Amino acid sequence: MVARVFTVAFSGIDVIEVGAEAQMSSGLPAFTIVGLPDKAVAESRERVRGALASIGLSLPPKHISINLAPADVLKEGSHFDLPIALALLIAMDVVPADAVENYVALGELSLDGGINRVSGVLAAALGAAGAGRGIICPASSGGEAAWAGGIDVLAPASLLALINHFRGSQVLSPPEARLETDDAPIPDLREIKGQETAKRALEITAAGGHNLLLIGPPGSGKSMLAARLPGLLPPLSPAEALEVTMIHSVAGILEGGRLMRRRPFRDPHQTASLPALVGGGMKARPGEISLAHNGVLFLDELPEFNRAALEGLRQPLESGRAIIARANNHVAYPARVQLVAAMNPCRCGYLDDPALACSRAPRCAGDYQSKISGPLFDRIDLHVEVPSVNPADLALPPPAEGTAEIAARVMAARKIQTARFAAFAENKGRNPIRVNAEADGEILEKIAAPDAQGRALLVEAADRMHLSARGYHRVLRVARTLADLEATETISRLHIAEALSYRRTAPGR
Repeated sequence: MVARVFTVAFSGIDVIEVGAEAQMSSGLPAFTIVGLPDKAVAESRERVRGALASIGLSLPPKHISINLAPADVLKEGSHFDLPIALALLIAMDVVPADAVENYVALGELSLDGGINRVSGVLAAALGAAGAGRGIICPASSGGEAAWAGGIDVLAPASLLALINHFRGSQVLSPPEARLETDDAPIPDLREIKGQETAKRALEITAAGGHNLLLIGPPGSGKSMLAARLPGLLPPLSPAEALEVTMIHSVAGILEGGRLMRRRPFRDPHQTASLPALVGGGMKARPGEISLAHNGVLFLDELPEFNRAALEGLRQPLESGRAIIARANNHVAYPARVQLVAAMNPCRCGYLDDPALACSRAPRCAGDYQSKISGPLFDRIDLHVEVPSVNPADLALPPPAEGTAEIAARVMAARKIQTARFAAFAENKGRNPIRVNAEADGEILEKIAAPDAQGRALLVEAADRMHLSARGYHRVLRVARTLADLEATETISRLHIAEALSYRRTAPGR
């Protein structure tokens, strides 16, 4: 007799159905796991043996074979403990086979029989829902699995509780889907005095989903401005929240199995490596750019990051996906983010202040800023100078307009874009684009055609500034956002002029 329990393996946020098969045959006593297991799966043998012994069960003195099919898919992680244990319990006639056949199981066993939390439960639950099955997962992950909706979720705290449930002597209550707590204070733009140009650029960034680079001396408020961008962004839609939560679940950093409500804000340190930013490592985990999906990726002191790590961001910023290539596998994670970067104009940071600048100014500015490659620089829509704050501005009362007022204008502009792109997708049979920063090709030509004066200015400026085709189109996207903030359909010369004012030609210039 072969006992089979369904479980999953992960490829990015996608799941691959895996069958955990158990067979007990005569022969020398042995316990073998096959099917391309990694070290954590191979060690399941001892955890399963210990968990069964803790509830008064012992494996029979037979040749026990566990096969994880399909055998050519790498099995990684400790979540295979529970399906292996259930397959053995079916083979030992402790649990009826028909009680488990319509479930997907995953969970790590402790030696005392407890079932510990594992990563990827939400993705597994969604996969189980697509296959018409329920899910068995740890009690600490039950709330996470409940967000799949419409499926039977069993979330036992221990292996014994699960056995008693199947045997009818105990009933497991369905877990409750929970939301992330939303009581953390949101930084307000009223706390920043002066920097009106940077605040205007921040509003444009939020309204159109654009990338932003802030350049200024130390203490000018670059990091404070970046930290206030999430407060200007609209809340996550249900589909976006589910996608963001799934990525954090697969990464194993989802707190309490709660659905995320706020847009992510990730600010990795300058020492972050290429796998840390883009994704990778031994198990091809998502990187910071994927953990910031549908949110903000903030890179402070941009030139101090490793050059190879920064260059690795170019493809995800353009395509919205981070693809991790391995010799035997390719894993893709969603990575549609708003990049906000900050940097000093030179190494000492005081390029424009003769009293504080170093002896190598202004030559040091070109050397320092040239650490950012032209192709990466070209993918940033707005380049904004953030000068030092005048002491007289610090003595002024807080500005009348704060985060709430600007967020209302951003929301109005986003609604205009949502309606426009939904109508265009309906007419053309394409998936709707969310924001202006994602528009390209025929869509961009249709929605961002300026008037005659605006087109003449753009063509002349593109020639004088030596804008690339990408830079030309990014100016059009920013101009479209400026028009949306004014609720006007026509892109005028003024919109083109303001969009051009946020555009640098190249690093160091």
